[in-house]
Amino acid sequence: MRSMVTTARAPAPLTRHLGPNWYASVMGTAILATAGHSLPAPFTPPRALLCAAWALSAVALLVLLAARSLHWRHHRDQARAHLLDASVAPFYGCFGMGVLAVGGATAAAGQDVIGEPAALAVAWVLWSAGTVLSLLAALVVPYLMVVRHRIDGPSSASPVWLLPVVAPMVAAALGPQLIPHLPEGQARATMLLACYAMFGLSLLATLLLLPMIFARLLLHGPPPSALTPTLFLGLGPLGQSTTAVNQLADVADGAIGPAYAHGFQAFAVVYGVPVLGFALLWLALAAALVVRAARAGMGFAMTWWGFTFPVGTCVTGAAGLARHTGLDALGGLAAALFALLVAAWTVTAFRTVRGLLSGVLLAAPRPAA
Repeated sequence: MRSMVTTARAPAPLTRHLGPNWYASVMGTAILATAGHSLPAPFTPPRALLCAAWALSAVALLVLLAARSLHWRHHRDQARAHLLDASVAPFYGCFGMGVLAVGGATAAAGQDVIGEPAALAVAWVLWSAGTVLSLLAALVVPYLMVVRHRIDGPSSASPVWLLPVVAPMVAAALGPQLIPHLPEGQARATMLLACYAMFGLSLLATLLLLPMIFARLLLHGPPPSALTPTLFLGLGPLGQSTTAVNQLADVADGAIGPAYAHGFQAFAVVYGVPVLGFALLWLALAAALVVRAARAGMGFAMTWWGFTFPVGTCVTGAAGLARHTGLDALGGLAAALFALLVAAWTVTAFRTVRGLLSGVLLAAPRPAA
């Protein structure tokens, strides 16, 4: 009788511990299509593979939205606990970014399957919804960190803190896909400057957080092995901001006056090259620490999805710089980073499917030792 009552009170048990971090798998899959589409012609993957990546990300988003709806409906206590947990709440930034990433992949590759008008309509809906969710995350999560979360000093600084504030940068990087489809004049200029505003919002917040994360590494050593893959999240704002300025420069000429358009095009290179250089330094440091953690027995966790989307933003950033500078070296760099992205996605996706089939990834988290 007791087991029957327990079952009645706790429907949808598989979704009880389904956290917002699962949207990272949607992001990491959708970026395959977007990043592959951005590569220069000699390195562009077959369109069929890009379409497959887009379709898989769209299905994953729909399934995850349904599962998370069950989570909020039947396990509100756990959902509230996630919001009040300083280590989980920042992952709500992945919600908006997952929606945005699928929208961007739809505009890049989905039109080959569903046609340009339908792809454009879907991209508009997902970009609008994802932008609202991203701006909410950028406000609500830091607010909770200030008034509700318990932060145990500088040693608690974590790369996951970047997730809610980098979400508007994703909106700024994907908005330019839609600007040419707006009426000329006020509509295009407003959209362009709104994207630049989100770029600035995210960049300045990142400049406040990234030094804290780097100082934490220097003063307190590497994070626990299970959290070491989150160091790759530092690539997100670096690669995505480089992508944003290059994407915005591509459409500035048809949206704003020539003087400003030329300035934006120059800014894309002047800003993007140094930031991409720092991104490569961060990538090397994070990779070295991951290798160290792997040698110490680092096991699989959902944090491995941090190997995918952030690297994908560096692909699109390098590809954008290749377009504006004409340098073959940058095109080759984008292709090399894309190969790293594909390898990381293949391993992570395989381990995720295996963890789902075994039930390990949906089980209650084990107490910390």
